[in-house]
Amino acid sequence: WLRRNGGYSRQPVPHDQATGSVSPAHANPRQYQQQQQPLPPSQAYEPQQQQQQAVAPRPPLESPIDYPIERIPLSKIKPQFRRQLVRYNGPEHPGTIVVDTRKRFLYLVRGNGEALRFGVGVGRDGFRWQGEAYVGRKARWPRWTPPAEMVARDPQAAPWANGMPGGPDNPLGARALYLYDMTGRDTLYRIHGTNDPSSIGKAMSSGCIRMLNEDVIDLYELVEMIGYGGM
Repeated sequence: WLRRNGGYSRQPVPHDQATGSVSPAHANPRQYQQQQQPLPPSQAYEPQQQQQQAVAPRPPLESPIDYPIERIPLSKIKPQFRRQLVRYNGPEHPGTIVVDTRKRFLYLVRGNGEALRFGVGVGRDGFRWQGEAYVGRKARWPRWTPPAEMVARDPQAAPWANGMPGGPDNPLGARALYLYDMTGRDTLYRIHGTNDPSSIGKAMSSGCIRMLNEDVIDLYELVEMIGYGGM
C-alpha cells in the first residue's frame, strides 16, 4: 500500500529528535509498574467529569457506519509530510510509534533500520504531549467527547459536552488510537484522523496527534493494541 503514494525516500533520522513514543504490543509494561486491574469501561473510555455533566443519551463509542473517505490529492500535502519509508536509527522495537512533535512526524518502526514516516498535526504551545504510552483502545469513526477544560474555554466544543457522534464532521476523523499511561489510565491524548487536512504539518490542536484519514486508517490496521488486564 505504500507505493500508491509514490516512491520511497531514505533519509537518516536522528533519534534524539523524537519526543514521544507508543510502545508495541509485545513490550512488557510490568517493567514500569505492577499490572493493574482494568478500569470500568466508563472510566477507561471517557473523562469522569463528563459523566457528571450528562444531560442526554450519549452517541455510541463508534459509528455503526464505516463511512467512505475522500483521499486528499498529494499536491495538497507538502512532500515532507507525505507517507514514506525512511531510514531510522532509534533503539525502539518494531511496532513502536515514535512522535516527533517538533518536526511534525510520526514514525512506525519496522526494524532493519527503517520506519514508515507520516506527516502529522500536533498540539500548539502548552498543549503538546510528551512521554511514553500504550495503545489501550482503538476505534473506527469514534465518538468525540471534549474534556471539561476544553468545553469551558472553547465555545465550539461546548455543544458537544455530552459527545459528538462519529462521522465525517467529527474532529477525530476515521480512526482513533487511545493512549494510556504506564499505570493503565487514559492520558486523554489520541492519535486520530482529521476532517481538516490543512492542519497536517502544523501545531494547532489541543494536544492530540492528527493524521490524514487515509494514513490513520492504515496505522489502525498496522498497530496492535495493548491493554492492562485484557482491557
